[in-house]
Amino acid sequence: MDSKIKETLEEKRERLRQNELKNNPTGALNDGINRGSGGNLNGMGWKETLLVAVVLFIGYIAYKLFFS
Repeated sequence: MDSKIKETLEEKRERLRQNELKNNPTGALNDGINRGSGGNLNGMGWKETLLVAVVLFIGYIAYKLFFS
């Protein structure tokens, strides 16, 4: 029997990934750059974002008081 017939889904996925990397070597770099452009605050609402800002502000004030 032909070895292509018995190829598992994982092997097929890996073969397709390798072909894509060979045909488009900068695709992975572009994906990595675009993935990081969203930032970490995407899933946060306004309350969580405000809380992060307040904590950062209090941390800055504490830093100035103790290390200046």
